[in-house]
Amino acid sequence: MTAPIRVLLVDDHAMLRAGFRTILDLQPDIAVVGEAASGTEAVTLAGSLQPDVITMDVQMPDMDGIEATRRIRADERIRASIAIVTTFDRDDYLFDALDAGASGFLLKNAGPEELVAAVRALAAGDGMLAPEVTRRVLQRFAARPVPTPSAAPSIRAVSDPATGSAALPSADLPEPLTEREGDVLRLVAEAWSNAEIAAELFIGEATVKTHVSRILQKLGARDRVQAVVLAHRLGLAPPPAR
Repeated sequence: MTAPIRVLLVDDHAMLRAGFRTILDLQPDIAVVGEAASGTEAVTLAGSLQPDVITMDVQMPDMDGIEATRRIRADERIRASIAIVTTFDRDDYLFDALDAGASGFLLKNAGPEELVAAVRALAAGDGMLAPEVTRRVLQRFAARPVPTPSAAPSIRAVSDPATGSAALPSADLPEPLTEREGDVLRLVAEAWSNAEIAAELFIGEATVKTHVSRILQKLGARDRVQAVVLAHRLGLAPPPAR
């Protein structure tokens, strides 16, 4: 049996943590392993409990969730993915959270199924953005460099060996994106799921996952959220509708 997804809940409101725990503990594949009421406590418990996913509030005493996220992401021993879960649909929270290393952003008015889906997505290595903020993320980041754990690579055109064209942009890394990886990235950037991509390209879901992993590695992206942002910067996906 596969081990359950280990979740750390971080919020200074005990009733909200209790609600989240009730929702998540009902899922057979998810286990809440700890709770924190402040950013400082979150950093400590993230190190000791080694959760797979952390749900992180923003406004908390002692240390806010953005700074806690930044400190957790700076510790290479902690592998947890972090989802910011906040009441406030504010651009500064959203973009500061992504810059700090969050892989998801969810509003507290989301339904229980969205919280469960976010936890599962982050545990699988995917990013998760609330529908209300996705367009704003793409519009903002399309015009500026994407923060990554390492320096963002420069971009060059890579010739397609089959056609000789240089239509496929790719990161200036030892291995450029293949044509198939470019196809997968375009669909990821349009918010297609692995199952939908597999059906569209007539390949298996396991193959899609392999392509996505290779794309993240080549682009130096932390997760699918960063890959989507970078895809729009490179013109690999149509701009978000206005």
